[in-house]
Amino acid sequence: MRIPLAKYGVREVLLFGGISLLGAALSAVFLWYLTPLFVVAVAFVLYFFRDPSRRTPGEPRILVSPADGKVVEVAEVEEPRFLKSLTHKIAIFMSPLDVHVNRAPCDGQVETLVHQPGRYFNASIADASAHNEANAMTLAHVDGNTRILVRQVAGAMARRIVCAAAVGQHLERGDRYGMVKFGSRAEVYVPVESGFEVEVRLGQTVRAGETILGRFR
Repeated sequence: MRIPLAKYGVREVLLFGGISLLGAALSAVFLWYLTPLFVVAVAFVLYFFRDPSRRTPGEPRILVSPADGKVVEVAEVEEPRFLKSLTHKIAIFMSPLDVHVNRAPCDGQVETLVHQPGRYFNASIADASAHNEANAMTLAHVDGNTRILVRQVAGAMARRIVCAAAVGQHLERGDRYGMVKFGSRAEVYVPVESGFEVEVRLGQTVRAGETILGRFR
């Protein structure tokens, strides 16, 4: 049976979970009234690094959300660096209470992976997109004509971006490929000329690998 914890968080679970368990044991002996605090800390570490199974829809010509969280931006923007075109941009804010494992929005081959140093603004605001540390991944969509950009963006608390994908690797829709630890942001860019139609709205809650962001017409 698969343990529903993210493999990308094993180090943190062992470190912080172990410290919290030790604190709970010691406090139970010497300062019993502090024990609940350490128990809560253990529970939070396990809760944050959870990695539940998801049922990815099999419908063709769709993109699914790469992250759990709330949609904080839906717009048409120029993407000059990777796609070099007018794009649909969908941004998702992951609070510390959301699942932080990221999943591929579509079937495709990883073409580029670029880490961008930056700041650590609150990931829910627009400035985070332009200025925060981020990891950019472009996917060659299986239709052979469309390239999609997915960005993992650090936040005020998030100081570690994990991307386990490799250039040349083929990802299936819904495949896990990394996570951003603690509050953060995920973004998807799709060329307008591809015929993609966005179906999510601002403020909508989405789930990685399950929620349909839109369809190619």
